[in-house]
Amino acid sequence: MQQNVLQSWNDDEWPVVRKSQALPTGQGVLDPSAFNTIEVDELFDHLNYAGTLAGQTVLYRSLTQPPADLNEIVAKQAAVREIRDNPAVRENVENIVAQAAPGEHRLYLLLFGEFLGSFGTARADNQIEGYGYKQYRRGINFVLNLVGAIQNSGKPQSPYLQSVFDKIGRFADSHDYSLMVGPVYNSEQGIQSKEERKGSFAPATLFRPTLFKPLLLGLIAAAIWGVLKIFPSDMFQFSKDGISVASVFFLPLMLAYIPVIGGYDRDNCIIPLRERFRRSAALGELLDGLGQLDELLAFIKYAENYGSDTVLPELHDGESHSLQLTEAKNPVLGNKNPDYVGNDFAMDEQRLVCVTGPNSGGKTAFCKTVTQIQLLAQIGCYVPAKAARLSVADRIFYQAPEISHLDDGEGRFGTELKRTRDIFLASSAKSLVVLDEMAEGTTFEEKMQSSIDVLDGFYRKGNSTILITHNHQLVDVFVKRGIAVPKQVEFADEQPTFKLIDGISRISHADRVAKKIGFSKQDIDQYLAQSR
Repeated sequence: MQQNVLQSWNDDEWPVVRKSQALPTGQGVLDPSAFNTIEVDELFDHLNYAGTLAGQTVLYRSLTQPPADLNEIVAKQAAVREIRDNPAVRENVENIVAQAAPGEHRLYLLLFGEFLGSFGTARADNQIEGYGYKQYRRGINFVLNLVGAIQNSGKPQSPYLQSVFDKIGRFADSHDYSLMVGPVYNSEQGIQSKEERKGSFAPATLFRPTLFKPLLLGLIAAAIWGVLKIFPSDMFQFSKDGISVASVFFLPLMLAYIPVIGGYDRDNCIIPLRERFRRSAALGELLDGLGQLDELLAFIKYAENYGSDTVLPELHDGESHSLQLTEAKNPVLGNKNPDYVGNDFAMDEQRLVCVTGPNSGGKTAFCKTVTQIQLLAQIGCYVPAKAARLSVADRIFYQAPEISHLDDGEGRFGTELKRTRDIFLASSAKSLVVLDEMAEGTTFEEKMQSSIDVLDGFYRKGNSTILITHNHQLVDVFVKRGIAVPKQVEFADEQPTFKLIDGISRISHADRVAKKIGFSKQDIDQYLAQSR
């Protein structure tokens, strides 16, 4: 079960957006290696239109740990559609988030801020000077205002959106809400709300988040008045200079009052309350709900600002993974780039697609397009395409060439083969697997045989496998067996068009690439001639 945003932050440090992590191989849709290879961090940067810290945290969590439940994703899509298509609902959700965004920091300052002491001066956003009264009031007002905004909202149609509203609204039924509304009592049993005090006759002090305590000050004044009545003295008469000699008595009293009362409230009320709030499941759910509302708006804003066609994909369930994309563009590279070349792509009955072509033709970019679109679809977001129909993937794997480490005794071939083995064992017929080259670090003959064995295994397992390779001989083997669909990146006049077309590429543009980066045979000869 996923942690709510407050639980993910709960380590006494200032909240960090990118706190969630991809789960280990076989335990989630994405594993850490696929997460890095697909460049999810960069995808998040382009998708992040969230205006609150909670919204950004929820969005990042969705990308690191996407769901694999079709009903959950479809329900989320329905909420996105309702916000997008119903102006009143959208205005309400936008107002809730817009009103929460400026005050959100105040709650986090109360929960995670660093107390500097009585005479410290705050020089950073996460520091609290004084006794924390102002920070306490502002922090709880943020929460109470958010609950009030939800209570004054209408009832949405989509079950997902209603569940998010309920998640925020339920905070009003919690003991922590009672503490925020007040009154708050400090007794031998600790901090208690009015409801928790019912039936208790134990002595307790009433906490008010201010140095001005009318009752206490009244008692002090009454005590002083009583002393003056019993021991009248001329020292409390005004002098001819208009300065009361009584200040000699009152000033030390006030200097003692402020640190004693302020220190007591901070150490015995404000800090215990913030510890309770920081570990509050109800408050965590409220912040999670705020984050989910903001995430839904971020999806819509991403689509509206992408600059090309976007669509909420049609999702379905099936015994094996499948997808059909029309004019699909890369979610990152195509963002605000209308000239980016889109491609059609389908994997339905085909279980193995082999993509060939020279370097810099767009093979890797296209495969990242497919995997990033699959990921966006599974968090309920729009995808950059004219049309998209996908099944939910239980796993999204992307294997890229890895460099072996000094402490790895298997070498490059063994390192990559371990990764391939882990993917194979964790995948199923409902998985999407991308293999970017295979069996590097060995002879051509061994590479061929190993690759044939591995691809045959994936094919028999029945998942959607996309192979990126320069090895056209390997592709020939599976095309002749009738179990692979060959695709290649198109070139015109030795320049890539970034279109994916049918066929197998049997040429290499290594010399073109070498010339482009200034390291062709001619460049080497020229360098050697100049250095003589």
